Amino acid sequence: MTHVEHIGIAVKNLDQSIPLFEKLLNTECYKKEEVESEKVQTAFFRTGKTKIELLESLDDTGVIAQYIEKKGEGIHHIAFEVSDIRSEMKRLEGLGFKLINSLPMPGADNKMVCFLHPKTTGGLLVELCMENKI
Repeated sequence: MTHVEHIGIAVKNLDQSIPLFEKLLNTECYKKEEVESEKVQTAFFRTGKTKIELLESLDDTGVIAQYIEKKGEGIHHIAFEVSDIRSEMKRLEGLGFKLINSLPMPGADNKMVCFLHPKTTGGLLVELCMENKI
């Protein structure tokens, strides 16, 4: 893992949250993107080498809607950049970490991603991400 790539924050409403985070971080949202497979709309901010990703559910059945229903708005996950996602998945699985998805999948911001189950990471949802070279 090379660095914290981004911190994902679950929000109820991007239109309300974006101006708040623009003021808080003193930077503009540089990108909004829909990830249909996850039923989520994202908004990105850059602060140094790390990004902040706001996540709004596209409907009431999405994982973000379920998360907010259970825990409220707030930090949803921490993503780490990796140089080779498949080898990192294999390494972590070999150490006993449970992968939520068995293969890397397309994520937001031109990344291939994989999530680790919070039951094996001390309650924290961890995302591995790697620039999609395709």
